Amino acid sequence: MHVITPQVAVDPANAYLQHRRPFEIGYWLVSCCLGAIGGSYEEWADHQRLGVPLDWWQPATWSWSSALASLVLVPAVLWFTRRWPLHMDTWRRRLPGYLGASVAWSLTHVALMVGIRKLVYAARGASYDFGDWPSELLYEYSKDVRTFIGMVLLLHGYRLLLRRLQGEASVLGTPDDVAQPGSVARPERFLVRKLGREFLIAADDVEWLQASGNYVNLRVRGHDYPLRSTIGGIEAQLDPARFVRIHRSYIVNIDRIASIEPLDSGDARAHLQDATLLPISRRYRDAVWQGASEGRGIGSA
Repeated sequence: MHVITPQVAVDPANAYLQHRRPFEIGYWLVSCCLGAIGGSYEEWADHQRLGVPLDWWQPATWSWSSALASLVLVPAVLWFTRRWPLHMDTWRRRLPGYLGASVAWSLTHVALMVGIRKLVYAARGASYDFGDWPSELLYEYSKDVRTFIGMVLLLHGYRLLLRRLQGEASVLGTPDDVAQPGSVARPERFLVRKLGREFLIAADDVEWLQASGNYVNLRVRGHDYPLRSTIGGIEAQLDPARFVRIHRSYIVNIDRIASIEPLDSGDARAHLQDATLLPISRRYRDAVWQGASEGRGIGSA
């Protein structure tokens, strides 16, 4: 007897989203290595054409020091662009901040780069001279600002693609004939648009919410759906009998909490039914304990 195993269709988008961290880290590492190798060869080849003698380790040091300094600064750019994202309605207001960030990025990049070069040169029994600092800084900034802009555009474009893959959520409003005058509209469902398709998510199925820049990620059955809102804005719309603020960046569906673990610091930790751990700051502890005392099935660890 032949047993037929049912074939489960694999969604490439979900498969990538589940394993995207190694790809993202790999991209920056590969970019760093390729840029350093290419830059080293170009410097060496230019000097060879000019007939200027140059030891192999010098162009390697110049290129690798710049690439490594840029790699070290990637987390800072990730944080900055996530904290102050650019949108059609915000880019003009945030442009001066990005200009200042490009200057700070360039100065830090140059400081790290020169420090690495001095260490390598000292190890080789030589000394490294950066030259006239004002003119050299201006020259380096003319290159660094292009690199910074490229990183910003890449990150925003990539995050836009991720939102398309994840499915961008929006609040499904209450029909006018159902809404009560003077009442707060409590969304019962969220509309998710994902790769040209639309589907609904029940508000009760949302396990927790996390602030992420100008978005709030809705956690539903292992998937994150970004909603264009602030954490305070969506908190005001959610049913307070079901959703409770536990941290400045987190709201949790109180029915999903399995237990609460008090911490010596005065904060606490929420253990969810799927083993997820979320922080509870002391500012919001009373609200969580109140939910527990009202008999919603929360235990205490």
